[in-house]
Amino acid sequence: MSLSTQALEYQLQLGNHPAKRLTKVGTLTPFGLLLSALTILFAAGQVTAKSIRVMTYNIHVGVGMDKKLDLTRIASVINTQHPDLVGLQEVDRGVERTQRIDEIAELAKLTKMDYAFAFNLKYQGGQYGVAILSREPIRATDHHLYLNKREAERRGFIRAEVRIGGRLISFVTTHLDYQYEDGRVFEAEQLLAAIKDVKAPLIIVGDFNDEPTGGAYKLMAKEFYDSWMQVAYGQWLDGTDRNEGLTYPADKPIKRIDYIFTRRSDGLKTKRVWNVETLASDHVPVVADLQLP
Repeated sequence: MSLSTQALEYQLQLGNHPAKRLTKVGTLTPFGLLLSALTILFAAGQVTAKSIRVMTYNIHVGVGMDKKLDLTRIASVINTQHPDLVGLQEVDRGVERTQRIDEIAELAKLTKMDYAFAFNLKYQGGQYGVAILSREPIRATDHHLYLNKREAERRGFIRAEVRIGGRLISFVTTHLDYQYEDGRVFEAEQLLAAIKDVKAPLIIVGDFNDEPTGGAYKLMAKEFYDSWMQVAYGQWLDGTDRNEGLTYPADKPIKRIDYIFTRRSDGLKTKRVWNVETLASDHVPVVADLQLP
């Protein structure tokens, strides 16, 4: 089934990316022409060695450690990192507990990014699921619901195709079973089976509810690099206080369960990876700068 067909089947609602206005160009002098040519050559070099910044963030439906719903605070965390792609988990849309707010539309507005949303279950008159924010227009989406073993909550993933720096990138975010180890492994198996034929460079991010000793993590690690481990250990944004990448709970992290994975066969390299220290959710985000081959 094609991406567009699956997108329609699951009735994913995509954000609108406004068209850019044309700008006027003045007459160039010979020096200006030379400068422009050098600029074009430099820009071309930048595209071939493009670095992209990705983030994964379980936003806890916008509720922070202070128990307050504050999407502006979540957007501020995202904006300060300037990511190209963001994978979000625990996103509400029209749900009673979060004041019927369309959370992904609001976050897209506050971050000035395009978006795609996929609901994994209906809840309190609305929808609950995962979402993607993108600096560039989202070209196509794919949503897959997992079968589950014992957990009552339905889970899944959303995949988006985005062109960045002249390259097509396939970006996935997911949220796995938090109760049962065998449930996480079963969902990870379905995830890997569903994306096995994806040709574009593939990045998978999300809340896996699994530590590096767990079965789901080990399954992912067979085909994907864990960005945190690819640079040995990550670092905080200011370059100090090297840590273990712990992401949960946000006030006193003791577990590393949120990951950025890159497919081994694609040649993507992690240049830098860090956590963002914030109490805007019950998780802290993970951010990585990735080098395209």
